[in-house]
Amino acid sequence: MMRRLLCVASCLLAGVAEARITLPMLTAAEISASCEQALTLGAARAQQLAQGRVDGPVLHGWDRMMASVENTVGPVYILAYVHPDKTVRDAGEACIVEYTQFETSLYQDEALYAAISDVEPQDAIDAKLKQDLLIAFADAGVSLPPERRQRAAAILTELQSLGQRFARNIRENNTKLTFSGDELAGLPASYLEQHDVQPGGSLTVGFDYPDYGPFMRSASNESARQRYYTAFNRRGGAENLELLDRIVELRHEYAGLHGLESYAEFVLQRRMVGSVARLDRFLTEVGAVTREAEAADVARLRAMKAEDQGRPLDEVQLKQWDRSYYIEQYRQATAQVDQEALRAYFPTLAVRDWILAVTATQYGLRFEPADVPVWHEDVVYYDVIDQHSGERLSGLYLDLFPRQGKFKHAAAFPVRGASTLQGRTPISVLVTNFDRNGLTQGEVETFFHEFGHGVHGVLSRTRYVSHAGTSVERDFVEAPSQMFEEWARRPESLALLQAHCTGCPVLGEDQIRRLDVARRLASGMRYARQHLYASFDFQLYQNPPQSAQALWEQMTAQTPYGYAPETQFPGAFSHIAGGYASGYYGYMWSEAIALDMLSAFGTSIVNPQVGLRFRNLILARGSEQSADAMVRSFLGRAPSNATFFDEIRGQRSAVQ
Repeated sequence: MMRRLLCVASCLLAGVAEARITLPMLTAAEISASCEQALTLGAARAQQLAQGRVDGPVLHGWDRMMASVENTVGPVYILAYVHPDKTVRDAGEACIVEYTQFETSLYQDEALYAAISDVEPQDAIDAKLKQDLLIAFADAGVSLPPERRQRAAAILTELQSLGQRFARNIRENNTKLTFSGDELAGLPASYLEQHDVQPGGSLTVGFDYPDYGPFMRSASNESARQRYYTAFNRRGGAENLELLDRIVELRHEYAGLHGLESYAEFVLQRRMVGSVARLDRFLTEVGAVTREAEAADVARLRAMKAEDQGRPLDEVQLKQWDRSYYIEQYRQATAQVDQEALRAYFPTLAVRDWILAVTATQYGLRFEPADVPVWHEDVVYYDVIDQHSGERLSGLYLDLFPRQGKFKHAAAFPVRGASTLQGRTPISVLVTNFDRNGLTQGEVETFFHEFGHGVHGVLSRTRYVSHAGTSVERDFVEAPSQMFEEWARRPESLALLQAHCTGCPVLGEDQIRRLDVARRLASGMRYARQHLYASFDFQLYQNPPQSAQALWEQMTAQTPYGYAPETQFPGAFSHIAGGYASGYYGYMWSEAIALDMLSAFGTSIVNPQVGLRFRNLILARGSEQSADAMVRSFLGRAPSNATFFDEIRGQRSAVQ
């Protein structure tokens, strides 16, 4: 396996056109050895660049160096999150820490910084890479005095280690809860059968989403919902609260090393939003819309709870653990949509094949399965082929189902970036934790969303690997995938599902309309929750270090539901312990852009002509241009928030 890894690197350096490249399945020992070798080789090549001992343009040498390191670190990164063997995951995490140290030393190298500064760009793409690299050098502290530069390096290494521990505590929490008797009331028969619950028996569940989501939507016993909700929101443990507080403290210190007042200021200057002041205005505008919409939703659901319990309205408060249950009751009563019953309409593997077909039609592709080495028997691999030229563009792995020790959420991992300069094809890995039998409406949308991230990676055709795929600004990166969620809703694309679901019940026109109504019901509550998460993240990183748990309790106490006693949500909020720190607002910011970009498709959502434009102007370009420039090019105008505000109010229909 080591020889194979080295062969990939040497073939790339020689400029040889690639055959199919797949991810190596490494043991823990192979990870340690290959990581050390790749980083040592990368450091040597960096020194050659710094000393001017490189053939050809400096930026070309940089690209070859970064690609050779990614050949090892990319595969190791995904194995650290999904491999069934804990020793492999642990070795992967250790390699990632070593890579963080390598990357920091790279961007703190004054001679290398000077070499990049002296580059004379040949065109706009070169100029963008030079600008991006100089920003990365500045952010790493290359211009800081030696003592502060050393401290910056130490902080970045510690942050990587703390972030891994934070994620590991959630990923490897195997706590089980048992419910029985009246606690099982309301749970669907299919859910009980799936968990082998016999009449009069007990139900044992963990924190995987196929366990948690259906329970919270369906269990009519409030105390059971409260118990599960509390445990789920403590799954990071007390240690994660301590880790998060340390992470916040270190990030504040890091911003201070750069002469800035807050980590939010440090981060936002590099994003589309541009500044703390502009984000504050955005959150204020969104907050005004969500508060109004949320108040109406809460009033409806609180009245439902009062009627359900036979109590006066003034004696009833809607609690955090009531939200999913009463939203589901509201949807069933108003739109006659039962989320659990939808699993029969959306079998998981049929949905997978449907998404592949929709994507292929939209972007002019073929997805061809191939038998390649994988880390678990559930994983499948596809070659991504251009439909018109027959060229193999990239590779895509799908790892769809939960298992012990696996990453618990849904994400697309861009493990290998494109570089047309080197004839280098990209690879993405889509990781989810779906029910094997079928999906709800929200889970279908999640599948489309994450697949959109994967497509952003595998359709990348950038000159340089540093610009590949989802390397765009963090507050734009969600936009292409959020836009793709619409294909899960429109009648035109839903009609294509039947070709991949022989024998499944067919969604009729009225059912599709009701699904759209159900999606929009309680949208005010949903977006108010997103606004709360974004505001909490912003406050945590905009102010001097404080207890994340105390701030969360303070902020949730001001919501219509109040703080849920004994819960420790910040300890499970992986986004803000990781790369979305001071960036969670990006989900709403980018959704506003996504909904606006949909206007280009008009009423025909399955539109290969517009799809090809989107592929070429957005997906293929990675970060070769700024996100704002790409969006303006695609729309032919500046983006607008108007459609997003309609979505918050539940006034935007996806059914044309």
